[in-house]
Amino acid sequence: MTPREALHTFFGYDDFRPLQSEIIESVLAHRDTLALMPTGGGKSICFQVPTLVMAQDDPNKRLCLVVTPLIALMRDQVANLQERGIHAAAVYTGMSYDKQRVALDNCLYGPYHFLYCSPERLESEEFRKRLADLPIGLIAVDEAHCISQWGYDFRPSYLNIAAVRELLPNVPVLALTATATPETIDDIQDKLGFAEKNVLRKSFHRDNLIYVVRRTNNKPEQVAHILSKVSGSAIVYVRNRKRAQELAEWLTSNNLKQSQTTSNKVDFYHAGLTTKERNDRQEAWTRGDTRVIVATNAFGMGIDKPDVRVVIHVDLPNTMESYYQEAGRAGRDGQTSYAVLLYNAEEDKAKIRKRATDTYPPKEFVESVYHKTMDFLQVGAGSGLGHRFMLHMDQLCHVMHLPVLQTYSALHILTQAGYIDFEEEHETQPRVQIHVPRHQLGEYNLSYEQAELLDLLMRSYTGIYTDLQYVREADNDATHQLLVSLAQRGIITYIPRSVGCSLTMTNERQTEIYLSPAIYDERQTRFIAKLKAMVEYADQNQFCREQVLLSYFGEKNAAPCGHCDVCRELERIILQPM
Repeated sequence: MTPREALHTFFGYDDFRPLQSEIIESVLAHRDTLALMPTGGGKSICFQVPTLVMAQDDPNKRLCLVVTPLIALMRDQVANLQERGIHAAAVYTGMSYDKQRVALDNCLYGPYHFLYCSPERLESEEFRKRLADLPIGLIAVDEAHCISQWGYDFRPSYLNIAAVRELLPNVPVLALTATATPETIDDIQDKLGFAEKNVLRKSFHRDNLIYVVRRTNNKPEQVAHILSKVSGSAIVYVRNRKRAQELAEWLTSNNLKQSQTTSNKVDFYHAGLTTKERNDRQEAWTRGDTRVIVATNAFGMGIDKPDVRVVIHVDLPNTMESYYQEAGRAGRDGQTSYAVLLYNAEEDKAKIRKRATDTYPPKEFVESVYHKTMDFLQVGAGSGLGHRFMLHMDQLCHVMHLPVLQTYSALHILTQAGYIDFEEEHETQPRVQIHVPRHQLGEYNLSYEQAELLDLLMRSYTGIYTDLQYVREADNDATHQLLVSLAQRGIITYIPRSVGCSLTMTNERQTEIYLSPAIYDERQTRFIAKLKAMVEYADQNQFCREQVLLSYFGEKNAAPCGHCDVCRELERIILQPM
């Protein structure tokens, strides 16, 4: 089967998009490949098609391991593949041990072609051993910029991919990302152990996307004005959760003007919502039931909506990389769309200066946070290795008299330094353990609903009598109340779903810590440089917006776009009568 035959047979397309064919040919030649494709460029086809072709040629290479950071994206892609008759599985945090074992057994013995996992799963030695037995012919790394410490979204868990490559020495890797500077491109290939450098890229130029910087002293009014002028679906990005909710409520109360045939609902989205709330809100927006979503940068990866007409940034992003990726969610259908950045020079520059000091507080403060957190968690010197804690940040900061933003930053720095593993907004799935044997349940005068639920749990989770098991059945309010009532009677232990932070001890508690220049000083310098680049992009009005963006990503000879706010103003000046 040729790649084009696989494309048509499984996906119904007659031809590839630009660059897809070259990437697939490189993968089929067993070359390590880094593919740079703009958001919406069709990255998944680049590993799905060659996997299906290889599976026809060699059953021992029929499986693709896909490393991706978003559970929602895994579920969507697995569901989409299964709808096409392609067997796929996913393994992620929150799945029961039995379900993980079944998924891996299916990949070993069944006709499966895709196994999705999060980078955190690769930390498990048992999981890595199972991978070594699987018929893996390709490793696909989505959002590959996360492996680079110079990237804008570095995640230490991505470094585990190198250990997997050692287990699968003859398996090529396809790394995929939408944004990377030349420095990050080199770092990705180095961290993934490329046999030789091999980068395939598509220009970041977007014909249909119009970049605009609008200077304003009243950003909410400008958001409302833009949304009244540009019809269709919209994303409005803000920096924090409180502002997301407040702006959504303000826009709703000010009744956006829109045609009668289009939903005008405004909603908000951030990481503090439960998974169900986030999924429901994203699905409502994707369907068009919600027109405008006001969100933090938690609303990002996995968005697959082609007809977004405008993306508005109310606050300056930290980096040009994140700005380009978020702005690029507009106009994936090729129709004219807008990326608008609202800018108040004096106010925004002051916020950027504060952001720099909040993100990299003094080293002495970072060490103080380490020891105060250990004291708060009651971890003694020389102990704690491997222990995992739910960390209530409000309590920590209140009890230990710590400033909130800088404390978050300090914990992230300590994670990068290898002392702890701190996860923001970690959602724990509901867990249940049954204490009363089945034959004794008749003594408890259970309601019909309670008895039915217990029977379902006993049939679904084989280890539920010996240990707490993650359960999906607690996703609705009625079941939650049943579980609470059973727990109150001592029949079960029930730990409800919760959203909070978690901290895992990756080292014993140290008496003192050391932050090397590579961990602190160099990263601080680069972070400040990225902030400055973002300010310069917003501040300047002499050069084409897209030219500035493309130059940042290494495309030095791009022509002016002709339709950004700078190009249009220059055109107006040139054509103005003398």
